[in-house]
Amino acid sequence: MIILVRYLYNLNEDNYVYGGKMHFKKLVGKKCYLSPNDTGDAEKFTKWLNDLEVIVNLDIYSSVINLEIENALLDKLSKDHNYSIIDNSSNELIGTCGFIELDHLNQTAEIGIFIGNKNYWNKGYGTEALSLLIDYGFNALNIHNIMLRVYEFNKEAIKLYEKVGFKRIGKRREALHRNMEKHDIIYMDVLPIEFYKINNKLLKSSRKVT
Repeated sequence: MIILVRYLYNLNEDNYVYGGKMHFKKLVGKKCYLSPNDTGDAEKFTKWLNDLEVIVNLDIYSSVINLEIENALLDKLSKDHNYSIIDNSSNELIGTCGFIELDHLNQTAEIGIFIGNKNYWNKGYGTEALSLLIDYGFNALNIHNIMLRVYEFNKEAIKLYEKVGFKRIGKRREALHRNMEKHDIIYMDVLPIEFYKINNKLLKSSRKVT
């Protein structure tokens, strides 16, 4: 299997200060790169997490997120494999993605992503960011099965997940109550052989193979 993730550590050339925040080029694609989560971005995340249009598809839809809470959340997330999604051309923070409940014994993990900046919706950033993270998970973290949960009404996300290789493995019926209606929660997962069958060409076109 070709390792498609390139690890960049050059502090002089590969890191950028944007709006007073330092972002590091951990995983780099054509459109965006992934940088470790940092509490310096708490204000922007807090703004997004109080925009109901942004978080309607997230499990924190009914939560109260203020700057203090978001600082604590980012501090916790930054200690594990959770990454800010940064636009390559502007070095602007546009969202986040990461792994949940990594189980190294059984080589499994759950993955999550959201694009908070609505100017970047439906432009391929989520697809590339997710592909970079999955590739990193399979090659660097030795994960074999990556799972996610998605609400049935989030049709665009389901299309994105299927595009990068996820398959539906089941659903929890009427397990979500939102906007005065009951909804199913869809469960999906992907294995390395399924992911690379679809994404080898995509990743080769957007990255140098090392």
